Amino acid sequence: MRYSCVTLSLSLIALLASCATLQQSAQTVSDTGDAKSRQTVYTYHGRFTVRYQDQSRNSRTAYGNFNWYENDQTITLKLLDPFNEVLAIVVAGSELASLELPNERPQIAPSISELMRSTLGFLLPVKDLRYWLRPLASPDSHALTSTDSANHLRRIDQDGWNIKYLAYTDAPENRIKIIHLTQKALRLSIKLVLD
Repeated sequence: MRYSCVTLSLSLIALLASCATLQQSAQTVSDTGDAKSRQTVYTYHGRFTVRYQDQSRNSRTAYGNFNWYENDQTITLKLLDPFNEVLAIVVAGSELASLELPNERPQIAPSISELMRSTLGFLLPVKDLRYWLRPLASPDSHALTSTDSANHLRRIDQDGWNIKYLAYTDAPENRIKIIHLTQKALRLSIKLVLD
C-alpha cells in the first residue's frame, strides 16, 4: 500500500483524472505594491485518476482529489482520497523538497528530482508539470507541439511524456478542460479534467 501511495503521489506531481473537476486560477499578489514583491500564484483543485503498474507488474488504478498551489518559488500538492482524507502532501521549493505520508516520518531531499528518484527509483518531471498545466511546453528541454485551427495547444511530446489537451472550455474564458498525460516507459497514465 505504501508503494502505491508514493507512486500515486509522485506520479501526480508529474501533472496531475477522468471524472474530474479542476479549477484553475492565476493571480498576481502584492502586499507592498512594489514590483519586486509581486508574484504569480496558480491554484488547481480537482480529482484525479492515475493508471500504473505496481512492483509485481499488476495494473492498478488510483483516484481521489487534489489541491495544487504554486507561487514563484514553491509548489504544494495535497493528494486526498475520495473521502478527502490526506494521502500525501508534497512541497517542492527552490532549495528543499518534502513528502509527507500519513503516519510516517516526512521524507526530505535537496530537490524534487532527488526526492522522486530516492522514493520511486526513477525521475518524474515535476518542474515540467507546472508548465504543462498552463498549457505550455517546458522551456528546460526540447519539445514537439501541435495546435488546432483555433490555435489551442493540442499536444506536447517532451522528455518521454506525451501530453494531450483533449478539450478546452468556452466560457467564462478559454481554459484547459481535459488533459491526458502518458509515459510509456513507466507505463503510467494520468487524466485530468479542468473547468
